[in-house]
Amino acid sequence: MNIRDLKYLIAVADHRHFGRAAAASFVSQPTLSTQIRKLEEELGVALFERAPRKVMLTPIGVEIVERARRVVGEVEQMKEAARRSQKPEAGVVRLGIFPTLGPYLLPHVIPAIRERFPDLQLLLVEEKSDELLARLRDGRLDAAILALPLLDEQLHHEYLFEEPFLLAVPERHPLAARDALRIDDLAREDLLLLEDGHCLRRQTLDVCQLAGAQEKTEFRATSLETLRQMVAANVGITLLPALAVQPPVAHPANLRLLPFRDARPSREIAMFWRRSSAMSEFLAALAAIFRALPAELLAGPVAMAATPAETPPPSLL
Repeated sequence: MNIRDLKYLIAVADHRHFGRAAAASFVSQPTLSTQIRKLEEELGVALFERAPRKVMLTPIGVEIVERARRVVGEVEQMKEAARRSQKPEAGVVRLGIFPTLGPYLLPHVIPAIRERFPDLQLLLVEEKSDELLARLRDGRLDAAILALPLLDEQLHHEYLFEEPFLLAVPERHPLAARDALRIDDLAREDLLLLEDGHCLRRQTLDVCQLAGAQEKTEFRATSLETLRQMVAANVGITLLPALAVQPPVAHPANLRLLPFRDARPSREIAMFWRRSSAMSEFLAALAAIFRALPAELLAGPVAMAATPAETPPPSLL
């Protein structure tokens, strides 16, 4: 058994197909299949159920793959520690970020990261929070930017910032004439929400519970941009994070964005990484750049009419 064979094992588990796993591993399918067979013989168990068009992990295969991920992750950490001992601010960092934050945060911080760490190769992964957390725990990510609270004794986190929410309403909605809102102004309102799996959905539901509002159940969006357009189409109202309403993001002309006074609904953002990571000191320096986000980007406008737009904001991911 060697690291190469463990990587083959992980590739088959990820792709659930020997041909695609072989292509991703840059070897022939017979070579990969032979090594997997040898690994199964060495362990004395079947790791996969093989069907003509389907490959599934056996119960023991699931456990072995999880252990293989940890072993390969630790080996990569050793290699990375050695590289960083020679040049701490160079190398590759795999950073995860969730979809309702990434496209709106990254344009404001990537230039500062490039200036501070010109030799750094930053590989960005955009996924829902649960998937990012799974990848972080098993070593497929070096760090992830996630919303608090998140309790995991194996993970260290650095607080970054608090991002307030604004209410997005059509221009003819009764609340559109307000300059600012109180949280109880949402009482008995029906809000458009994202589909299951988005942390913003959970955060908005918390606000709804606090304010006495409800979800508009006949529609669930797959993205913030869909929510924005549905509000403009007078389908309903929703909460948008502050960064998602800042330039270069543009909005339909008939959309109004209203801040909250006093107790503002918001979410807290932090960067997480494994406590065992050999990159901890560097990741703390990287987190400091995200933490230095200009305060005006998070303050929220006093009350703003939207600016016309035809296309959603560019994504770096």
